[in-house]
Amino acid sequence: MTTAFDPVDLSGTQLSNRIALAPMTRSRAGEGGTATDLTVDYYTQRASAGLIITEGIQPSVVGQGYPSTPGLHSAEQVASWRKVTDSVHAAGGRIFAQVMHAGRIGHPVLLPDGLVPVAPSPVAAPGQVHTHVGPKDFVEPHELTDAEIRSTVADFVTASRNAIEAGFDGVELHGANGYLIQQFLAPNTNLRTDGWGGSDQGRIRFAVEVVKAVAAEIGADRTALRISPGNPYNGIEEPEPDAVYTALVAELEPLGLAYLHVLEQAGTRELTLALRKQFTGTLVINVFSEGPTGPEHHTVIDDGVADIIAYGALFLANPDLPARLKAGGPFNTPDPSTFFGGDAKGYTDYPALDTV
Repeated sequence: MTTAFDPVDLSGTQLSNRIALAPMTRSRAGEGGTATDLTVDYYTQRASAGLIITEGIQPSVVGQGYPSTPGLHSAEQVASWRKVTDSVHAAGGRIFAQVMHAGRIGHPVLLPDGLVPVAPSPVAAPGQVHTHVGPKDFVEPHELTDAEIRSTVADFVTASRNAIEAGFDGVELHGANGYLIQQFLAPNTNLRTDGWGGSDQGRIRFAVEVVKAVAAEIGADRTALRISPGNPYNGIEEPEPDAVYTALVAELEPLGLAYLHVLEQAGTRELTLALRKQFTGTLVINVFSEGPTGPEHHTVIDDGVADIIAYGALFLANPDLPARLKAGGPFNTPDPSTFFGGDAKGYTDYPALDTV
């Protein structure tokens, strides 16, 4: 029986175990959206993961949705991430960059030069976003034109190429959690009637075009996609997600991607299993059916539900999580007050087993 502690071949990248660090926004980027020395420490501490997936990294200036998040669209940003990947590799780890365009999630105060958030349709998200000048109501985004959509696809390609230049082992494209790719997938945020919407095939087109373009640039074996069918986060409404996601995976299956990453919502295990059967490559699962993925969930590997399990908050608080899972604990408790922004507190000061 395969367990979470067994090695796995990820399209040619050898992973020491099947436990991944899930992508998590930490809002601690340096000046100009760069990775810092603390970023180096944070990811290196977690290099015992079979796979590290970074926080969302914006592919363009307008792709930023939150304060102090990093990018991969400038030479300075690329150079800063090279320090992270070199350190992780020296510690024996493997690391993918998550490329994330926030789309309508964001606010003009976070963007320069009069830019506003963009989206498939001019539909504002409900609620507010945190900014450096306090909470702000989400604004009506600019509806992308056909030419702007194609330019945005090109931004994903450039950022992915930059990720490889920065030493990453691959790229995970963020198609989950209500950000731009999922905004194209969801019927309440994509009201278009042109070729980029209007039907399941139209709504999956942007995701397919981005994945295919990135795979053509850096290789399918270094390209992955994260999805979260039915996830209501950031105002997404997908009451019947099965058809669009099975159509999406049908288009992507022949490419030979590094992996498909499913953030599983409550009540969607049947769809997860259907996608598992449909997608013959490596399936990563982040079990989010009853809150954050817990120590008990790594049995999804034993049960054959997925090939790799991704842990978020538990890995945030336990830098040596694979060792703790194998030992059955103990586990540090995550402190939500330090999740976003700040300094080393709640970022690089969680103790490892050998220091407690």
